[in-house]
Amino acid sequence: MSADVRVNEQIRAREVRLVGPQGEQVGIVPLEQALQLASDVDLDLVEVAPMARPPVCKLMDYGKFKYETALKAREARRNQQQTVIKEMKLRPKIDSHDYETKKGHVVRFLKAGDKVKVTIMFRGREQSRPELGFRLLRKLAEEITDLGFVESAPKQDGRNMIMVLAPHRTVKAAAVKGGASADEPAEDAPVEAEAPAAE
Repeated sequence: MSADVRVNEQIRAREVRLVGPQGEQVGIVPLEQALQLASDVDLDLVEVAPMARPPVCKLMDYGKFKYETALKAREARRNQQQTVIKEMKLRPKIDSHDYETKKGHVVRFLKAGDKVKVTIMFRGREQSRPELGFRLLRKLAEEITDLGFVESAPKQDGRNMIMVLAPHRTVKAAAVKGGASADEPAEDAPVEAEAPAAE
């Protein structure tokens, strides 16, 4: 039902197809009679199908209806999970300390209910060793299985290899319920790769 719903005296049709408060069909009646019936039972006459011929109107408490509709819309927005994709960049020869730090960010993103695009950046001769990237991505995927899963398997894209991780439904639901959402502060911005190691 749109925001510009016609109610009571705003309805312009000469006659309407009337639906009672419990959804029962009353039939086609003159507008004056429909308004009188609404007044008799202390309800509003609301146009629910303006394009029908004649338009369909229902007897209801319009104020209560608007309130309940707004509540439902708010609840739907709260439950609507925005898909946010965070990005994590790694080098194929990353040292163990840097790897653990970056894995910590991935874990944090997944716990917040966000997807993570993991990019392995190859430089120079590293491009001839794609298996290093595969191995690193597989290791990361295995270490976060309790929080997420591989939504998009590792694939080579020019100088990069990309894999997308997504949180398990239960993890995402817990994040939404706990208020940890994709709308976290900017500290969750993509974490750029460390400076390239000397070739």
